[in-house]
Amino acid sequence: MSKFNSEESFQALSGHHPLVIEGMGGYDTRNPLSVARIIHDKLKEHWDKKPPQKSLILVTQGDPYEEKGISAITRIVSDRLGISRILIFLDRSIAAYHAPNADRYKVTHEIPFSLLVNRLNDLDDKIVPSINGLITESLQTKKAKRQFEGKTELPEYYQNFALLQEITKVACNRFCGELTVAHTSSDLNEYSVSSFFRVGLDLGFIDESDIVLFP
Repeated sequence: MSKFNSEESFQALSGHHPLVIEGMGGYDTRNPLSVARIIHDKLKEHWDKKPPQKSLILVTQGDPYEEKGISAITRIVSDRLGISRILIFLDRSIAAYHAPNADRYKVTHEIPFSLLVNRLNDLDDKIVPSINGLITESLQTKKAKRQFEGKTELPEYYQNFALLQEITKVACNRFCGELTVAHTSSDLNEYSVSSFFRVGLDLGFIDESDIVLFP
């Protein structure tokens, strides 16, 4: 169980400009320091044109620490920016292993996924079902394509983690009033959880102008 008060953590989130970084896990073979340096520079360029109106905080989504990939990159970016982090984690009833294994480097607050879902439902009960529906549709399309290509099926956990990814960003945007999303790669694998990043955009819950693409 998280040692943080969820309501206090939610208030802390809403008082910041959330930065969400999406990309590959530990199978990313690149030097995380080099990738983080590029992301940092692109973020500075982005914020020079569209300055945050609140202090920055980096929002993580429960990735365990690994020497390469997203968890290593986010550590370096938070250090370079000199900012703390908020952890969004899947509830025990969804994935019991998620919160215990999450990297808590510089984490000052933690929020369960269910709290964001409930807050979005209170705001508009059509938001979460529309996100869930498009993720389900996209997942079925990917599964059918993989089957046609003779590849193994995608893991069952994809639905939950794609939901975590998109709900996190949409909730951040709605309740903070601003958002920055950065990608760690210019070529996201079409079968990765990160590839579902189009869901929030296609539904109009996230603006293209808030996405910082990797060069």
